[in-house]
Amino acid sequence: MQDIDQRDRELLGALQGDIPLSSTPYALIGQSIDMSEKEVIKRTERLKREGIIKQICAQFELRALGYRSCLVAAQVREERIEHAANVINAHPGVTQNYRRNHDLNLWFTIAVAPSSKLGLEKTIDVLGSEAECDRVRPLPTLKQFKSADGEAHGDTDYTPLTPGEIESVRLLQRDLPLQPRPFDALARNTSVDADEVLNTAKTMLKRGQLRRFTASIAARKGGFSASAMGVWVVPADRADELGLKMSQHRAVSHCTLRPVYDDWPYNLYTIVHGRSVDECESIINDLAIDSGIDEKRALYPTKEYKKARISFFSREADEWEEAHAASRAAAAS
Repeated sequence: MQDIDQRDRELLGALQGDIPLSSTPYALIGQSIDMSEKEVIKRTERLKREGIIKQICAQFELRALGYRSCLVAAQVREERIEHAANVINAHPGVTQNYRRNHDLNLWFTIAVAPSSKLGLEKTIDVLGSEAECDRVRPLPTLKQFKSADGEAHGDTDYTPLTPGEIESVRLLQRDLPLQPRPFDALARNTSVDADEVLNTAKTMLKRGQLRRFTASIAARKGGFSASAMGVWVVPADRADELGLKMSQHRAVSHCTLRPVYDDWPYNLYTIVHGRSVDECESIINDLAIDSGIDEKRALYPTKEYKKARISFFSREADEWEEAHAASRAAAAS
């Protein structure tokens, strides 16, 4: 791997900012850092080849697109857990799926489009049934105190998209080609043209549906090799206070409030990161001391079954739903 020089660092800084929604974004980036368009493209190609840049694309706000999502905890018999994970992973809207050290041993996140005929709850029911889960506990976010980017995101009003806007979303989440007019390349042989794609992106940015158009950079581990999901039983009237307090800890990347069940009393969730399991345990114990909450558990991932970016308005998700809606109708008849 070639060493990153000062010019690379300047370019990475520009690419991690807001990439211009223009027909010639690389030329504009070059102007901002006194680099030719050709050199911007050449250096970006190398940084991608070396795995430093993962992708250049739009980052959308899931709820603002009308999507509904949920964390789900399921209990599966040990001898069936691999099969169950494969069944669940087959849904294109499942972005993460982990085995964890608890009777509720399979934890996954799923999102469904606003056009879904099954809807989120029925989709979870279908997956639970097909995966032969003994228990399924949907755990939607009731309140988010902190997310992966370190900030809390409020709800944004949902504006339904036109067919042309949906096609533009499908294109904007692809990796931006490394050529002088990349949006022309994105739109080639599709039902929309480059100007429509760019105008849609600008409109969605104003609506809050598109958060940023930027480069995703490979995370530097920095020695952090362990993570834990700390789950807490907090009094309902102190949930906001304690959620805000725990979210301020620098080792906490996510902090959310979720519903409880008779067999699952935990309502506050914190994801913490450390260099080891012992360090994660220490962080959770510190949070317990600081908050005065001692009814808690630390859940650790023992196997990763899936980790992927969501593909918005994917035709694969439509096909999955059509197939499973048909099978449910046949079974019901």
